[in-house]
Amino acid sequence: MGGYGRERQGRATDVARAFDITEAKARLCAADGGYETVHESRRLHICVYTLVAPEPDRRRTHANDEIYVVLEGRGMLDVGGEHLELHEGRAAFVPAGAEHSFSAYEQLTVLAIRADRPRAETGRR
Repeated sequence: MGGYGRERQGRATDVARAFDITEAKARLCAADGGYETVHESRRLHICVYTLVAPEPDRRRTHANDEIYVVLEGRGMLDVGGEHLELHEGRAAFVPAGAEHSFSAYEQLTVLAIRADRPRAETGRR
């Protein structure tokens, strides 16, 4: 994937602000997929994630709860042996520690929202 792993520059912020997801989605689609962080605060991490076939999604787990909101396309989200059908207008919750990956997509773009523990709880500084 061309755009895989692009992190937003700068530090996490707890200041109210608007951020654009349309431009991130366009960049990732043009780069044949990847992810780009569009917001990060002390308790929340949000990124746009685009998958383009035939590139497979890698199984992963996270220490915190996640929500995936489908922005464009359709596919399946495999979570601990369950297969959730996703398309525009749908979202899915993945509990902390659950192994998950996307499958059965041609092109799928989601907004990934991950709750992060406050820095004092995780030991991050």
